[in-house]
Amino acid sequence: MSTTGPRSVSPTTEVTGAAPARVSVVEAYLARNGMFTPGVGDPRRYDEMTGLDGDLLPGWAELAAEIDAIGQAGLAGLPGQVDRLLEDDGVTYTPVDAVSGRPEATPAGPEHWRVDPLPLVVADTDWNRLEAGLIQRSTLLDAVLTDVYGPGKLIENGLLPAELVYRHPDYLRPAFGITIPGAHQLFFHALDVCRDIDGSFQALGDRTQAPSGAGYAMADRRAVSKVLPDLFRRTVPRGLSAFFHTMRSALASVAPTESEDPRVVVLTPGTHSETAFDQATLASLLGVPLVESADLTIRRGRLWMRSMGRFEPVDVVVRRVDAAWSDPLDLRPDSRLGVVGLAEACRRGTVTVVNTLGSGVLENPGLLPYLPKLARAVLGENLKIESVPTFWCGAEGQRLYVLDHLEKMVLRSTVRARSEFPAMMSRAELATWRARIEAEPGLWVGQEVAPFSEAPMATPDGLTAGQVSLRLFTVSHGSGYVAMPGSLGRVQEGSLTSAGRGRTSVAKDVWVRSGRADAPDRREGREWLYEGPLVVPEPVESVASPRVLEDMFWLGRYAERTEDLVRLLIVARSRVDDFRFRPEHLGAGCVPVLLSAVSRVSGTRPIGAAEDPTRRIRELMLDGTENGSVAQSLAGLRESARSVRDQLSGDTWMVLAGTDRAVGELADAPAEAGMLLASAQSEVLSGMLSLSGLVSENMIRDPGWYFLDLGRRIERAQQVVALLRSTLVRSHSSAVDSLVVESVLAASESGVTYRRRYRGRIQIATMLELLLLDVGNPRSLAYQVAAARNDLRALPDSSGTSRPQRRLEEIDATLRRARPVDLEPTDADGLRAELDALLVGLADALRGTADAVATQHFWHPGPMQALGVVTMEGMSR
Repeated sequence: MSTTGPRSVSPTTEVTGAAPARVSVVEAYLARNGMFTPGVGDPRRYDEMTGLDGDLLPGWAELAAEIDAIGQAGLAGLPGQVDRLLEDDGVTYTPVDAVSGRPEATPAGPEHWRVDPLPLVVADTDWNRLEAGLIQRSTLLDAVLTDVYGPGKLIENGLLPAELVYRHPDYLRPAFGITIPGAHQLFFHALDVCRDIDGSFQALGDRTQAPSGAGYAMADRRAVSKVLPDLFRRTVPRGLSAFFHTMRSALASVAPTESEDPRVVVLTPGTHSETAFDQATLASLLGVPLVESADLTIRRGRLWMRSMGRFEPVDVVVRRVDAAWSDPLDLRPDSRLGVVGLAEACRRGTVTVVNTLGSGVLENPGLLPYLPKLARAVLGENLKIESVPTFWCGAEGQRLYVLDHLEKMVLRSTVRARSEFPAMMSRAELATWRARIEAEPGLWVGQEVAPFSEAPMATPDGLTAGQVSLRLFTVSHGSGYVAMPGSLGRVQEGSLTSAGRGRTSVAKDVWVRSGRADAPDRREGREWLYEGPLVVPEPVESVASPRVLEDMFWLGRYAERTEDLVRLLIVARSRVDDFRFRPEHLGAGCVPVLLSAVSRVSGTRPIGAAEDPTRRIRELMLDGTENGSVAQSLAGLRESARSVRDQLSGDTWMVLAGTDRAVGELADAPAEAGMLLASAQSEVLSGMLSLSGLVSENMIRDPGWYFLDLGRRIERAQQVVALLRSTLVRSHSSAVDSLVVESVLAASESGVTYRRRYRGRIQIATMLELLLLDVGNPRSLAYQVAAARNDLRALPDSSGTSRPQRRLEEIDATLRRARPVDLEPTDADGLRAELDALLVGLADALRGTADAVATQHFWHPGPMQALGVVTMEGMSR
C-alpha cells in the first residue's frame, strides 16, 4: 500500500474558511505508520486496520470514527481510565522466575494488568478461517496426545521422533494409560497466533499444560466496553460468556461417574501463581470452588474436598498446577502444590483431571515442524494454520538450515521454557552457540522471527502502532471442539519476537464482528434457562474448606486491624496538631500517652522523644516492612482477599483499589504534606467502612461470612482491650485524663453516644461501662463477645460446647461480674491495679479464643518428608 496520498477513511478532513485542513487522528496515524504496497519496496508488516490495499477493512470504520471523535487529547486519557477500571476489578498478574522452573518460588508480588483501550477488530471471514484452523489443530493434538500415552503408533511409524516425546520433561511415564471419559483426551487447548506480511495467520506455539488467559479476556472485555460504551453497543462484537457456559457443561460430561450434578473444582497453586486472577475468575465464571492442595485429600482411592467436619467427593479437577507438581507421590516428591495419590486416583478412573496429566508434552516446539505431516497422516487434511517456520536441530537437514541462518533465528529449547536471540549476540557468542547446537542438537529448535502485524493502540502520547498476537482457546465438547469467539490479544511497541519476548506489552480486547451473532449455530452448547428438575442448592458447608475459612477469618481480622489503627492514628495526629505549639498547656500531656498507645496497640517500635510524631505516623501508614503498620495490615488484607477471590463481590476490589490509590498518593507526596496525610487516612478509613458495609449487606450468611465476622469481632475485642490498657491503667492529671478519655472515645467511634448518654461529663467509670460492658454498643467488648458467640453457634458443625465457645462464655461471665465503679480507683502510684488485672486477663482470654478457633476449625498440613529420587545410576538426590 502507498505511504502517501489520501486514505479511504470515514473521518474526513475539515476545512473552515481559509484555515488549513485539519488532518484526522486516524489519517495522521496512517500517514505516520503506513505500510508499503506489495511488490514496491520492502513489505514489513501487515496492517490490521487497512490490510494490503490501504482502505479501512470491514469493521474498522466505526473504530476509526470513534478515535477521531475522541481526539488526540481524549485518546491520551483512555489508558488511565482503563487502568482505573482494572484496578477497581483487582485484575493483576504475578511475574515469576521462569529460569528456576519452580512454580513454588515466591515472587515479588502481583502487578497491575494492563489493557490497550482500543480493541482489535477481527472480521467474520478472518475468524471463520481462524476457528476452523484452531479446531483442526485441537483435534490433531488430541490424536497425538492419545497416541503417545497409548499405542505409540506415530513414533513406531516414523511420523514423530521418539526423542521429542520421551526426552521432554512434561512426558510423564506415570500418566501412561490414564484416560478421561469422552471423545477427547485433550480437554483445553490454546494457540498463540500472529499474521504474516500477506495477512495469513501463523501459529507461534500451543498451550496444553494448563492454558491460561480466558479469564483475562473476560476482564479485558469488561474494561474496554465501559471505556467505549457507545462503540461497543454499535458494533456488537460476539460475546465471550457463552464459551464458559459451554465449558461448564463439558466439564460435567467428563465426570467419571453418572451424576446429575458432578462436583468440579479448579486446582490452583495459590495466590503467588502468575495467573492467580485468571484462575479465580475461571472458578467464579464456572460457579465452582477454587481449591489448593491443602483442601484436597485422597481416601479409599477417591479424591475428596475437606469441608467443615466432613469430606465431599470431587469428580472433576480443572488443573492449573503444572502436571509434574500435581502429585508428590508419583511425580515430584518436593512439590507442596499437589495432592498425594492423585495420579493413582486418575489411573483408577475415580476422578477426572483436565488437562490430563502429561499433556504439557504437546507444548514442545520441536513438534511444530512435524504437524503438517501428522495432519495429513492422521486427519487426511492439510494443516489450516501453518506454524511460523520452525526447524528441529535433531534432524540433520533442519539443523544445517538453522546453522546457516542462525542470525535470523530464535533458538527455543525443547526441554525448557527458554529462548535465545542470536541477532543480539556477538561473533564469539554465535560461535559458542553453533558448537553447542552441534553437541546437543536435539535440545534446540530454530524458529524464524515472525513479522507480526500492526494495529493502533492508545498511549498517553496518543495513537501509535503496536505489534499484535492472539491467544485462541478451545474446549472439548461432545464429539468436537468449541472455540471462544474472540481471544486474548497482546500488543506492544518495539521488537516482538516469535518466542514472545520484547518490550513491555499490554493486553488487547479482540472483537469478532459477525452479522450472525445470534444464529443457532453460534450458540451450540450454550445452556440458557434450565428446564430440568428443581436444582438442589449446594450445602453451605460443602464449599467451606478449612483453608478458605481461615482466609476469611484473617480477612476480617486484617480489615478490623486496619480500621482501628487508622482511627487511633487520626486521633493521635489531631492531638499532636492541637498541642504542637502549646507544649505548656495543661492537657498537652495527653500527646505522649496517645503516642505510646499507638506503639503498644500496634506492636510497633516506640516513638522516640526527639522524633517528629507526624513523620512517624506517616511511616506507620506507608512502611509495609514494619509489622503492625497500616501498610502491613493492608498487605495482609489484600493477600487474604486474593486467596478467596472467588468468594467475594467485585465491589470488594473497587474498595481495596481506592485505599491503594490513597496510600500511593501519600507515598509520592513530600513528607511535609500534612493535609495529604489527613486525606489519605480518611480515604483508608472510608475504604474500611465501605468494606464493612459490603460484608454486612452483600454477603450471604454462609460459613465463610461467619468466620469473617468472627475474625472482626475477635480483632476488635483485642483492640479495645489493648487501647484501654495502654491509656487508662495509669492515672495522670485531671486535664490529661479528660483528653485521653475523649481521644479513646473518638478512636472507638463512641464519642457521640457518650456525650448524649452522660451529658458530656467525663468519667473513667462511665467510659469503661460504655466500652467494656454495654452489650448494646457495637464498639464495646461485650458486644463483640456476644456477636462472636452468635457466629460460632451459626456454624453447621456447632455443638455449643466447643472450646472457642467455652472461652467466650468465660469472658462473658467475667464481664458480667465487673463493676465500673470498682475499676476507676488508683493506688498511691497512680495505678488502677484492678483495671489492669482485668484487662490483662481479658487479653489472655481473647488470645486463647483465637488460638482455640484455629485449632478447632483450621488445618495446617505438615511438610511432606521427601523420599529420595533414585536415578538410573542408583544415586539418591
